[in-house]
Amino acid sequence: MSKIKIFQVDAFTDRLFSGNPAAICLLDDWMDDEQMQSIGAENNLAETAFVVSKENHFEIRWFTPTVEVDLCGHATLATAYVLFHCMGYQGSEIIFNSTRSGELKAMQQKDLIFLDFPVDNLSISDFAEEIQGCIGIRPREVYKGKTDYIAVVDSESDVRNLCPDIPAISKLDARGLIVTAKGDEADFVSRFFGPQSGVDEDPVTGSAHTSLIPLWTKKLLKTEMTALQLSKRGGTLICMNKGSRCLIGGKAKLYMTGEINIS
Repeated sequence: MSKIKIFQVDAFTDRLFSGNPAAICLLDDWMDDEQMQSIGAENNLAETAFVVSKENHFEIRWFTPTVEVDLCGHATLATAYVLFHCMGYQGSEIIFNSTRSGELKAMQQKDLIFLDFPVDNLSISDFAEEIQGCIGIRPREVYKGKTDYIAVVDSESDVRNLCPDIPAISKLDARGLIVTAKGDEADFVSRFFGPQSGVDEDPVTGSAHTSLIPLWTKKLLKTEMTALQLSKRGGTLICMNKGSRCLIGGKAKLYMTGEINIS
């Protein structure tokens, strides 16, 4: 019987039981895809990250309870936290490599970890009527990114109080739906719904901010912004637009360490 080290970390928060929980499995070598998907389902968290150490970088993959995804911010931040704080990684920068998203970086700056991710390219969408059917209010604007629809609504209270129609969202031809507005105190706020990936509402979605950062840079004429994700657990993100890439920063808290027993 083999044992796999597993950690659970709450990402984009400075306190337990908030932010977005992610599981991190440290592997010596890649295991069967079906086994990784089974572990993701067994963990039943928004994401489980699997990581293999190479000579000068770490290979990383991400699984929801139902599918492998192209990119996950909170599980990458959680993985970096484990490597920095639990595994004795030396240095202030970690290089990750994803076969689906290319080279990604995580940098530790005091008590924050910043993710260096590519920004999304957005196009105007004419799906306002369909999105209204999903969230119950008509968006001011709708955009389509690489994987998600983005609906801009009037106010923070609209985002906080909306009642999504999850079955309707699941029929969108996308990974999920981001709903966003200008914030009352933070620069912007959002919620993310991804039933297509087995996650009805994600507590804090780092990858969604690769779309939100260029969108709100244009609207607010700012390259450094604070963001809140208004799920029940909630999360705080520090956002910086670097042109073709962006920095997404946050804190994390270790919740659990353990072992998985694989026959």
